[in-house]
Amino acid sequence: MPADNACGDHCITCSDEGIPMRVERVDDVRGLALCAADDGSKSTVEIALVDVVPGDSVLVHAGVALTELRS
Repeated sequence: MPADNACGDHCITCSDEGIPMRVERVDDVRGLALCAADDGSKSTVEIALVDVVPGDSVLVHAGVALTELRS
């Protein structure tokens, strides 16, 4: 039986990990959000797949918010 993911917890395509981030600002017109990681780094993230507002937490992979994280 083959391993579930021979690459461990990383994306098999690009080797990136999903990063939990907090939404700080949302630009609905462009479908983007300014998000911050726990280490203080900030990034502009595409939010087409999620419906979020500032204060929400999301899982980000390759610059895209894939899902909202519930606490």
